[in-house]
Amino acid sequence: MSAEIAGTGRRRVLLTGAGVISSIGTGAAEFAVALRAGRAGTGQITLFDTSGFQYARGHQVGDFDLSRWIHRTPLDQLGRASRFSVAASRMALEDAGVTEAGLRAKRGMVVVGTTDGEGHDLDQMVEASLHGGPESMGPEIARRAPAPRLSLSIAHEFELSDVEVFTLPTACAAGNYALGTGFDAVRSGEVDYALVGGADALCRKTFAGFYRLGLVASDECRPFDEERDGLLTGEGAGMMLLESEESALARGAHVYAEILGYGLNCDAHHPVSPEEDSVARCLRLALDNANVKPEEVDLISAHGTGTKTNDVTEARAIRQVYGDSPPPVIGIKSMIGHTMGAASALGAIAGALAIRHQFIPPTVNHRTTDPECAVDCVPNQAVDAEVRVVQNNALAFGGNNAVVILAAYERDARSGGDD
Repeated sequence: MSAEIAGTGRRRVLLTGAGVISSIGTGAAEFAVALRAGRAGTGQITLFDTSGFQYARGHQVGDFDLSRWIHRTPLDQLGRASRFSVAASRMALEDAGVTEAGLRAKRGMVVVGTTDGEGHDLDQMVEASLHGGPESMGPEIARRAPAPRLSLSIAHEFELSDVEVFTLPTACAAGNYALGTGFDAVRSGEVDYALVGGADALCRKTFAGFYRLGLVASDECRPFDEERDGLLTGEGAGMMLLESEESALARGAHVYAEILGYGLNCDAHHPVSPEEDSVARCLRLALDNANVKPEEVDLISAHGTGTKTNDVTEARAIRQVYGDSPPPVIGIKSMIGHTMGAASALGAIAGALAIRHQFIPPTVNHRTTDPECAVDCVPNQAVDAEVRVVQNNALAFGGNNAVVILAAYERDARSGGDD
């Protein structure tokens, strides 16, 4: 049995482990249950001072036992986002059934996407300087604040040495960028595995920025809804273990999905407004790279921010590519908020869970679909469905688009057959 795609010399890439930290659940199993139930994790933000804002709801991660997931690194050496990335990585490894020793014996790559890095900790530094906090707080937080620590901390926690480490700051598309980077490295044989995803923590800077732009919803995020009035900022992490088909089969791993391909482009059309034709081009790039036809896609996990401009532009771009009857187009930000650099990583995991458990998560908080959007957003209730191919969209500021295609794994479907 060849582990390569016929005639290419490239290896097939499988997603075999997933770690999740979100406002609706911790761990892949809990996340799947929450997605099926249509649970929304909305509440008042308490991580930073919200006085002066007319409304300050968001998607904050609740308390959970970090010592269960972070063993070697003292917590006071990790910022909030790094805690999320490290904990979600250990969840992904345990989910995949991979030991630390097994990981250390192979060549690897760690890629974490982010928007704010340790923006939450930088908020704390500012607060300490303005309001006379402990003298040690500034230097202590400054040491753990650099964004590269989101990925470096993972390598340190698992004592990885034969590993390439990246932190990608490509804003709200960063999770998909990380996935694509790891996919290329595993497919080419450059590495044996890739631990990839995204992480961000709620921070005042980003909340205030979206608020000043008039993009923060007053109560709930309602993607594709006629009455939508914005996004809700969120936090969390989604980390995935990618490995070659040969590796996964050799150890009898369970497989969530196969990563088939991805597309990237950046049009720099506008600082905050997506451009329809550019988004459509990115969708086509991903489909072409994955060798998938539009009619083969069963589900689109949309960027779906709930803002006026994004949802109309994204829906029109989808219809450019898929015609008048696109597959279901869901917006999980209605449940988990906009988790910034973690958003498309969590979207990819949601797509993989939809494939594995054969259901379509809903777009919750929905009332009436905006006629300008004209998509089936699966309002409020999950549906059982045959889901074999999922497209996961990410549209970041500056026209920075990234789309990933996942599919149900079929052992003989795309390989070259027996040697």
